[in-house]
Amino acid sequence: MAIYAVVLAGGSGTRLWPLSRPDRPKPFLAPLGGATLLRRTVDRLAPLVLPMDVFVLTDTRHADLVREQLPEMPAGNLVAEPEGRNTAAAIALAAVAIDRPDDDVMLVLPADHLVLDEQGFRSVLAAAAAAAAGGAGVADPLVTLGIRPTGPETGYGYIVPGLAPGTPDPGTWPAAAAARPVLRFVEKPDPEAAAALLAGDPPAAWNAGIFVWRRRAIREALGRHAADIVDEIARARGREAAGHAGALAAAYATVRRTSIDYAVMEPAAALGEVLVVPADVGWSDLGSWSAIRDALVARARAEDAAGGPPGTVGAGPRRDVGSEGTLVLADGRLVVTIGLRDTIVIDTPDALLVCAADRSQEVRSIAEELARRAVEEGT
Repeated sequence: MAIYAVVLAGGSGTRLWPLSRPDRPKPFLAPLGGATLLRRTVDRLAPLVLPMDVFVLTDTRHADLVREQLPEMPAGNLVAEPEGRNTAAAIALAAVAIDRPDDDVMLVLPADHLVLDEQGFRSVLAAAAAAAAGGAGVADPLVTLGIRPTGPETGYGYIVPGLAPGTPDPGTWPAAAAARPVLRFVEKPDPEAAAALLAGDPPAAWNAGIFVWRRRAIREALGRHAADIVDEIARARGREAAGHAGALAAAYATVRRTSIDYAVMEPAAALGEVLVVPADVGWSDLGSWSAIRDALVARARAEDAAGGPPGTVGAGPRRDVGSEGTLVLADGRLVVTIGLRDTIVIDTPDALLVCAADRSQEVRSIAEELARRAVEEGT
């Protein structure tokens, strides 16, 4: 079974503003220190996926960042979109443009997530690849990873599983290893609905947006459920190969902007074509500053033999007195904090963010508003 990986490295640069910007979104940053999130994502695939079998799909404007951060990657393993049109178009382009045998298994994963148990993650991917190759008794299924929830999080989508074939008792899913059929997907429920999903029998899992399937399976599924997207992209690729420069950019300007979940996974699940493999690997999508803080706090506790909660976490020149649950990232000048509780402080050369940790999801709307104003004012 040949496996290759497609790493989706893009984004609008809004959720971790002001550190992330449109010209350098989250995958190309190192908010946890050390390597960038893109570099971490590629490194954790080895040895399950050979370096020559790792492909990165990104917006054209970020292509140089990919080359800079992954200098060892073959030039032909970089696939550039003319612009971001969400994950349905990105995966359709990958399925069309990356020339692999139809039986090869494609892993699709975002470039900006955190995984603490990397060996466990590779084991889950291997199990998902075996299921995608028919090992779960379903011909050419679309397989997704289901993350074991730690609580009724409202910022994630959920996967509602059925029982594995021959399993009368749901047991402790999603800790059990068997692939399960997906009954339905639920997009970002309210707190009451999230709690009900976790109390289900079997309980629901978080949707990490990590997929495993044969190349043939995703191309056929796109053809059934999103033909307008994949056919337009395939035609444009053919025109470019025939010498019509700019055909893909013209096609992308009109391609429907939607996620792979809405375009393919939800209708495919209704037809019994989707399986979920459970994963309990210390996963986070690092989708907000509070998530970054929590990841750094967890690491600090693991490194501290006493296991006590640190008052502040972060990087750069900083001094704290008596704060709790606070993240400080300082770039250049000294940042002093005194007596803060559950606060985010991000200081960059041209912008300062100070917000309550439980409202850090609102940073995205502020960044989008600032971008709109800049366009309107011509700055």
